[in-house]
Amino acid sequence: MIGGGQLARMMIPPAVALGLELRVLAETEGSSAGLAATAVGDYRDAATVLAFARGVDVVTFDHEHVPQEVLAELVAAGVAVHPGPEALAVARDKILMRRRLSELGAPIPAWAVVTDAGELAAFLAEQGGRAVVKTPRGGYDGKGVRVVTRPEEVADWFAEAGASAEGADGSPAGLLAEAFVPFRRELAQQVARRPSGQVVAWPLVETVQRDGVCAEVTAPAPGAEASAPGSTGDLAARAEALATRIAEGLGVTGALAVELFETAEGELLVNELAMRPHNSGHWSIDGAVTSQFEQHLRAVADLPLGDPAPTAAWSVMVNVLGGPSGQTMLDRYPAAMAAQPAAKLHSYDKSSRPGRKVGHVTVTGDDLESVRAQARAAAAFFQG
Repeated sequence: MIGGGQLARMMIPPAVALGLELRVLAETEGSSAGLAATAVGDYRDAATVLAFARGVDVVTFDHEHVPQEVLAELVAAGVAVHPGPEALAVARDKILMRRRLSELGAPIPAWAVVTDAGELAAFLAEQGGRAVVKTPRGGYDGKGVRVVTRPEEVADWFAEAGASAEGADGSPAGLLAEAFVPFRRELAQQVARRPSGQVVAWPLVETVQRDGVCAEVTAPAPGAEASAPGSTGDLAARAEALATRIAEGLGVTGALAVELFETAEGELLVNELAMRPHNSGHWSIDGAVTSQFEQHLRAVADLPLGDPAPTAAWSVMVNVLGGPSGQTMLDRYPAAMAAQPAAKLHSYDKSSRPGRKVGHVTVTGDDLESVRAQARAAAAFFQG
């Protein structure tokens, strides 16, 4: 696995259970995934990545930032890479993502590539004076996303983009401008696909974002089985069909998360894609027969996929953001465990920092309000 963050860390227990040896190429010493056999090196350096890959059978990722030229050298050297470079290019570059989703006929917000203030002003006029602007590459957890009403609000991004530079895979210079969607709520649909073509899907989930960062996930999404007025077909079935079409159309292997907007009319619009385990699926560790991490390993190894069905009526996952001031999560484990014995606690072994994901808690059960209250109460032990 390239990348030593919490996703790689949470891959370790299922790898052990499956009898797979997991090796990690981490960015720094003391990474979150340091429990695994870890090498430290620059994922942007082809020689470093090739040397690491010589000792493994399959390469996969806990982020989308490995350069295309490095991925191409891996493939040329005969290394099995999952997901492959063509699929990862779509996850890495938001302009390319919008192009490919448009080609697949997936429902997405109106969008345009804007290279200067004049083009953005024209797009804003078309959209009633408000739009979402994104940097094509490198953004995550709310970074690289701004809601704007004037081109001047992204003047610094235009300067950084450069009028002559090209993005990944020949995507044009500039920024991605999208229509502002007054959504009813945010959802996420996860599927997993193995190279031989088998696809399975977890339940559609509802996500809550705070300051651009996922704060809470409820599985399954409340009311997803019932159609909203004016919509066609139930929400869960439509989301699963859409995510499956995207996975197959892009040739994704491994886990795929499709982040969605649900409009007031009950329609679905694709917001973002992640071709790896995703924050919206952390609940599955404690709430599904097969977690997203075990499933990703099965998929990239082309093993039969496991049952993604939930093991309880409801699961609620709450992220621990920032962490306890001057302490680690482990310092507060005893009190949280005593107060909320039903909560499953997950530490990422990261130091506290404002807004940083340092862990999460999950509670499962039959009553949604009780489950949600317990999960929030357990997470509160680690805040501030």
